[in-house]
Amino acid sequence: MKKLGVLMIIAFGLGLAFQACDNHKTYAELKEEERDAIRRFIEVRDIKVIDEDQFFEQDTTTNVQQNEYVLFEESGVYMQVIERGGGELLEDGRYEILVRYEEEEITEDGTTDTLSLNTWVNYYPHPDEFKLTKSKSSLSASFVGSGGAMYQAHGSASVPSGWLLPLNYLKVGRTISGRSKVNLIVPHSRGTSTASSQVVPCSYEIFYQMSR
Repeated sequence: MKKLGVLMIIAFGLGLAFQACDNHKTYAELKEEERDAIRRFIEVRDIKVIDEDQFFEQDTTTNVQQNEYVLFEESGVYMQVIERGGGELLEDGRYEILVRYEEEEITEDGTTDTLSLNTWVNYYPHPDEFKLTKSKSSLSASFVGSGGAMYQAHGSASVPSGWLLPLNYLKVGRTISGRSKVNLIVPHSRGTSTASSQVVPCSYEIFYQMSR
C-alpha cells in the first residue's frame, strides 16, 4: 500500500510537470501571438495600412481622415502622422526633445490596457525629456534624469527605437503650436525593456517638441 501511495504521488507530480511544460510558450509562439494581437488591433480600430512607397508618394504623411498608418517593414512599426510639426526636418546632430505620451499594451483580443502616461491631465507636471543623436537615418537617445514617467514605469533610460523612427520624417518645432504628434503601433523588439522581456506590442500617442 505504501508503495502504491508513493507511485501515485510520483505520477501526480509528473502530471503537474508535464502540464507546466505544456503551458510554457516558446519565443516563436509568443511572437505569433503578438502578430495576432496587432492584427486584431488594426481590425478593431479600422486602420488602413499603407506601404512605404505610398507614404513617400504622400510626402511622408498619412491620411488621418482615412485612418491611415504606414507600416515600416524592417522594424514592424506602424505610424500615423497626426501633426507633422512646424519646424524643419532634423539634420545630423544632437537635440533635446520633450515628449508627452500615452502608452497602452495591445492585448490578445486587440483591445488595450494603459501601462504608462505623461499627459497634460495626469500627475506628471513636466514632459519627459531625452537627448537625441542623429546620424543620417541612425537615431539613438537616452532619457534625461530618472524622474520622467517612462523611466519610472520601466526603469530604463533607453528610449525605445520605435519612438525614434518618426523623427526621420517629422518637423518638430519649439512651440506648442509647432509640436509633432503621431500614433504608433510598436512590436516588442522596438519597444521598452518591459515590452521586450514580455514579448508584448504597445500602442502610443506621442507629442514631440524641441526643447528651448
